[in-house]
Amino acid sequence: MKKKLGLVSLTLITASVLAACGGGGDEGASKEKQTLIISTFGLEEDKMQEDVFKPFEEKYNVDIVLETGTSSERLTKLKSNPNSTVDVIELSQSNAADGVEAGLFEKIDNSKVPNMDNLIDSAKELAADGSGPAYTLNSIGIVYNTKTSGKEIKEWDDLWDPSLKAKISIPDITTTFGPAMLYVASSHKNVDLTTDDGKASLEGITELAPNVVKTYSKSSDLANMFQSGEITAAVVGDFAVPIITESNPDVAYVVPESGTYANFNTININKNSKNKDLAYKYIDWRLSQEVQEKTAVSLNEAPTNKNVVLDVETAKNKTYGEVAERTKKVDSLFVNKNLESWINQWNRILNK
Repeated sequence: MKKKLGLVSLTLITASVLAACGGGGDEGASKEKQTLIISTFGLEEDKMQEDVFKPFEEKYNVDIVLETGTSSERLTKLKSNPNSTVDVIELSQSNAADGVEAGLFEKIDNSKVPNMDNLIDSAKELAADGSGPAYTLNSIGIVYNTKTSGKEIKEWDDLWDPSLKAKISIPDITTTFGPAMLYVASSHKNVDLTTDDGKASLEGITELAPNVVKTYSKSSDLANMFQSGEITAAVVGDFAVPIITESNPDVAYVVPESGTYANFNTININKNSKNKDLAYKYIDWRLSQEVQEKTAVSLNEAPTNKNVVLDVETAKNKTYGEVAERTKKVDSLFVNKNLESWINQWNRILNK
């Protein structure tokens, strides 16, 4: 079993473990077994072990220790603990931008990550200022029960239909795609979110509130809500679609033709890491064609390595091809500037 640490106990880990030199590592592997501490989302951990972590451990003679949790809670913990032993942290785009602004991360030296040359253009642009590179692109859509919805759901505006009263779930504002819901609500009001600091958007959320039975923090919880009949529809990131649809064949996923909102998940190095060389190797590993071809299938991750080509079946439910072409940008800096105020208003509307 992989070693795994809670958010509280992680700081007790030492930076390295002495071990006898084993065979099978590549020529770049350390003779002395090291420990790499990775802070990550914790979704589909068994598949992550098989396709990402275990092969890296074997290749570089290393033990990986995990810290798992939501993107925002893990960033908050790193912010509050300058002595954190985390080496590498995987975050949503907006949380990563917040961490960069707070000066938490190592400025990435591209020469130490050869696979950055193989990134798609939008991912290269994201990392142009030395920020950690993106290892996957995801976006939101609507999942709904085709048998209980009473109608076909095609567009974002359908979520406001009175027939869905107390039947939908949306991501909480503090989650990866919470801010995207503000963009959806602002578009419903025919207002650009950035022009009024979210006023119209929050009006839209107020109008949507009667239909929202629950906001969620973990997309994996939606599978249970659909199974129990608690909800008929939900807004969800595409990475979680297989978890939901596999447990309920009546649930369908749709990305509105009007467009969707994109998020890159990124990898950064804690500027206080004592294992930066190994951290760079892990980032290059995560961006490699070899790994991204596997995770596209097992983890439903859309690739950022342009050399990865997906067949029709693998491309389903991913931000890839036509779906990627109609994604809209979430302005992370604008969101972070307004987020505290929005959270307070959001909670008054939805979390009474």
